[in-house]
Amino acid sequence: MFALTRKRKIGILVVLDSLLVALACVISYFFMKPYVDVTTKFLMLSMILSIVLYLMFGTIFKVFTRINRYTNLREIMAIFFATTCQFLVGLLVMQFFWNQTFSRRFELLSYILTLTLIIASRLSWRIFVEQRNRRQGKGTKIERTIIVGAGEGGRILQNSLVGTPTSGEIDIIGFVDDDPNKVGTYLAGIKVLGTLSDLPQLIKDNQIDMVTIAIPSLSSTRLQEIFAKLADTTVKVNAMPSMEDMASGKISISRLKEIDVVDLLGREEVKLDMDSIKDQITGKVILVTGAGGSIGSELCRQVMKFNPKQLLLLGHGENSIYQIHQEMLNSHRHGQTEFVPIIADVQDRKLIFELMAEYKPDIIYHAAAHKHVPLMEYNPREAVKNNVYGTKNVAEAAKANNVKNFVMISTDKANHPTSVMGSTKRIAEMIVTSLNEPGKTKSSAVRFGNVLGSRGSVIPLFRKQIAKGGPITVTDFRMTRYFMTIPEASRLVIQSGALAKGGEIFILDMSEPVKIVDLAKNMIRLSGLTEDDIEIVESGIRPGEKLYEELLLDKERNDEEVFEKIFVGNIHGFSMDEVMRFVEGLSDDDDELAKQVLAFANESNK
Repeated sequence: MFALTRKRKIGILVVLDSLLVALACVISYFFMKPYVDVTTKFLMLSMILSIVLYLMFGTIFKVFTRINRYTNLREIMAIFFATTCQFLVGLLVMQFFWNQTFSRRFELLSYILTLTLIIASRLSWRIFVEQRNRRQGKGTKIERTIIVGAGEGGRILQNSLVGTPTSGEIDIIGFVDDDPNKVGTYLAGIKVLGTLSDLPQLIKDNQIDMVTIAIPSLSSTRLQEIFAKLADTTVKVNAMPSMEDMASGKISISRLKEIDVVDLLGREEVKLDMDSIKDQITGKVILVTGAGGSIGSELCRQVMKFNPKQLLLLGHGENSIYQIHQEMLNSHRHGQTEFVPIIADVQDRKLIFELMAEYKPDIIYHAAAHKHVPLMEYNPREAVKNNVYGTKNVAEAAKANNVKNFVMISTDKANHPTSVMGSTKRIAEMIVTSLNEPGKTKSSAVRFGNVLGSRGSVIPLFRKQIAKGGPITVTDFRMTRYFMTIPEASRLVIQSGALAKGGEIFILDMSEPVKIVDLAKNMIRLSGLTEDDIEIVESGIRPGEKLYEELLLDKERNDEEVFEKIFVGNIHGFSMDEVMRFVEGLSDDDDELAKQVLAFANESNK
């Protein structure tokens, strides 16, 4: 089958435009012949010169490399500049090199006809593609759509949708915009129907099926405001896709970006102190434990923005380490960083010390841990072995090999813990901070709440329950949690490491807590369903869970913000010797061990 590649399309345009230039000259010749003396020799010379000059200026102004089904003012201006330059330079050439007199009226008419014919060819092609797409879309369900944002994003989205093979699936009824001055005006031939406050009524009056947000720089706060206005409607809500998808013409309803609960709960991105982080990471050897997990893998992605010399990906699960290793190789194939996948368990003290001695990392981000609260209630010894002894092994190996910075990922559940998991993380905090030694390894911990979308978070569970038709199970309708996106948490962990002087427990500002039942309601709404479709039921608090999480006790609070959204808590615990004496005396009985770690962790807060 004959494939119409980009080069072939350019070739067709070159031939077509050359023929149109020639046609313009011939039409001008027959039109002007009764009025002026235009010889056949002059016609041929003018035609050849016009074609050569047009092809030259067409190449300069990129007339032949544009996607013609999206022809708009920019494409028309490029054609105008190419033909105008061709006309003016052609006149100069004739003036200096043609010995005989020539008709400027003939040249002017040829120029006007050339410009008209070439622009008409582009517009005709766009109209043909749009009509063909509409015919192809007949028989499919047409989504009556309002676009939010009558700016550049809205124009690009509308232009992209109109030119795609699936444009018959979408009927753009109008725009809405926050600017009241735009109301009643037209963008790309489509009316701006009202402002955002008019959106619910417009949806009702126009029987709208879908609302598409076309504001690329929209903050999560503004997104929440828009979403709140749609709370009483049942329309689908989505957003414009990436610029890459729009540029490639791969736009359809299925490619419009779904609004996720992560988008609603996300916050403004923190601007990092890039210089301090570059000094710490660029050209250095970085080790991430638990590199295959949600936080560990995102730490790897964020670290790679600063071009380390070597990135060590350590974890005990071969599949997860294989996946992050392949992702790093594919995403940074042209970079200089060496990626080393390491299958190892942080509980294997001998191996951890050998790895530290072999690779000599400059920075360690310790994300490896057991984090599932109810599961650790059933397996307290494993929680102690991994979270306490595993952390001790990595931290002591770091100190023994003069690692510059050791940063441990902690949790808000370490504050006044009611669970085995939270207790073991609190004990791990004490180990890390007590191992800090000025002038050597700077050891610190970073404490934050739930991260949106991680494997252990409630969001993947709710998604599965909605996909099955419900019900959504919420342990208690009063339950609240702090949430932060995985990228934001990872960036702040890296920034905390750059700020560390040693011995600190950094606390990330998690903003306001979110009611889990509200989270469930939002996810149902984002799925295009209602609470009549998906039931929400209480299942009862599970072992080790709290109704409300706290990042700090009142006596631990420090109002000094060392960096945007980063605080240092006034947290003190037992010494390393006291911790180890306690750990070494733990009971072999699971129930007794659970009680012991819980009591010891809470004793450290007094």
